[in-house]
Amino acid sequence: MNSAPVSIPYIPQRGLGILAMCLAVFLFAIMDTTVKWLGDGYPTSQIVFFRCAVALPALFVVVAMKGGISILKTSAPLVHLMRSIIGLSAMSLCFWAYSQMRLADAVAILFAAPIIMTALSVPLLKERVGIRRWAAVLVGFTGVLIVVNPSSGVFDWAAIAALAAAACMALAMILIRKLSATEQTISITFWFTTAGTIFGSIWVYVDGWVTPVAPLDWALLISVGLVGAAAQFLMTLSFRHAEVAILAPLDYLAIFWTTLTAYWIWGEIPVLRVFIGAGIVIASGIYIVHRETRVAKVRPVKTPKLRGRV
Repeated sequence: MNSAPVSIPYIPQRGLGILAMCLAVFLFAIMDTTVKWLGDGYPTSQIVFFRCAVALPALFVVVAMKGGISILKTSAPLVHLMRSIIGLSAMSLCFWAYSQMRLADAVAILFAAPIIMTALSVPLLKERVGIRRWAAVLVGFTGVLIVVNPSSGVFDWAAIAALAAAACMALAMILIRKLSATEQTISITFWFTTAGTIFGSIWVYVDGWVTPVAPLDWALLISVGLVGAAAQFLMTLSFRHAEVAILAPLDYLAIFWTTLTAYWIWGEIPVLRVFIGAGIVIASGIYIVHRETRVAKVRPVKTPKLRGRV
C-alpha cells in the first residue's frame, strides 16, 4: 500500500527570518532568566565561563563544516581583541546586574544600547546623524532615566552596571560593524568565544570555583552556553532572510518574555514607571533602526544587529 507523500509547508524567506528572530528572542530570555537564577549561588565569573566554554565546541564543528581553520584568518587582530574585551565587559556587567535587580528593569535599561550606539557612531565612525535621529536619541535617554529613576535611590550599583553594560554593548556593535567589512561572521563569533573561554578560565581561577552539587545546577550552567549559542545562531540566521526594519520590533519582545518568566519564578512585578520608560526606549530604538534603514538604501552601511547580545 502506497502512502501519500508528506507535504512540507513552504516558509517564505521573510517568514523564516521572522520565525528565527522570535525563537532567538525567546531563547535569550530563557538564558537571561537562567543567569539570574544562577547568580544567587554562583559567581559571575563562573557563569561567564560556562556561557563561552560550552559554546566553543559547537563553533569548532561549524568551522570544520565551513572549510577549516583558513576561514578564521584575520587582518584585524587588534580590533578582535578590543571587541572581545569590551564584549566580555558587557557580558560580565550584564550578568551581575541580573543577579542584583529585577530582571525586567535590567533588560529595559539594556535596550538603550542601540541608542547609545547611534550617539557614538558620530565621533567613532564619522557618520552623519540627522536631527530626527538625534531627537530619537534624546527621547530614548529620557526613557532610560524614567526606568532608572535616579531621584528615588533606585540608581544603585546594579542599575549603573546595567547602564555600563549597555554602553559596552554599543561599543561592541560599533567594532562589529568595523569587523564586518572584512571578516566573516563565524570568525568574529569564534574569536570572541575563544577569548571569553580563556578570560573566564582565568577569572574563575582568581575568583574561586564553586562546585555545583545538584545535577540541576550543572544542567543550568551548561544550558547557559547551549541556549545562548542557539539563540545567537538563530538571530544571525534571521538577518539573512529578513530586513532589519522588520526584525527590529521583534527583538523588543524580550521585555514581555523576561517579565513573564520573572513573575512566574520570583513573583516580580515591574512598576508602571518601568513599562512607561521601556515603551519610550523601544519606540526610540525602532525609529532609529527605521531611519538607519532608509539611510542605508541611499548610502549602504552595515547595520548593527539591534541591541548587542552577550
